[in-house]
Amino acid sequence: MNYNINKGIGRTVEFKGLKAQYLFIFAGGLLGTLILVMILYMAGVNSYICLFLGAGGASLIIWQTFSLNRKYGEHGLMKIAGNKRHPRYIICRKPVHRYLKFTPKQNAV
Repeated sequence: MNYNINKGIGRTVEFKGLKAQYLFIFAGGLLGTLILVMILYMAGVNSYICLFLGAGGASLIIWQTFSLNRKYGEHGLMKIAGNKRHPRYIICRKPVHRYLKFTPKQNAV
């Protein structure tokens, strides 16, 4: 099979509809699920439980990644993360007369 990953210079990476940071979330989630299943299997957990957890975890990651991609778009997660860093409102606890008070500068000689 031959998959085209990048379709142009200057465009973002896209694979099967997933764009930009969602590819990393997708790959990291599947890798984490694989490692978890391998650890559980080596620890002696029943193989059917390992298969169920692996298939369930992988399908959950696939479903959530594609839904995030569809909901927020290419730069949506970065916009949400940036929006959380800005304060919702500015708190001013000083009385107003403190801002209006004029104090002349001292002449330094």
